[in-house]
Amino acid sequence: MTGPGPASDADLVLDVRGRRCPLPVIELARHIADVAVDGVVAVLSDDPAARLDIPEWCRMRDQDYLGAAPCESSAGAQTPPATAYRVRRRA
Repeated sequence: MTGPGPASDADLVLDVRGRRCPLPVIELARHIADVAVDGVVAVLSDDPAARLDIPEWCRMRDQDYLGAAPCESSAGAQTPPATAYRVRRRA
């Protein structure tokens, strides 16, 4: 991703484009502790299931789901559109 965007101010960006369910959530779970409490993780995913899986994981794990926004593709039009899902670590 280039320039300002939904992941530009995240403390950690997990680029899991091309990986399907359940891998985006597994990567989020694996790396959430890599940021400080109140830190933000942006998960870049093109998996349609992430739209439901990431907010639900946040609810189950008592983390703050901050929302989702479209993000630029790093490879241009050759890759499917991706979404940046933002999560704030609570504990």
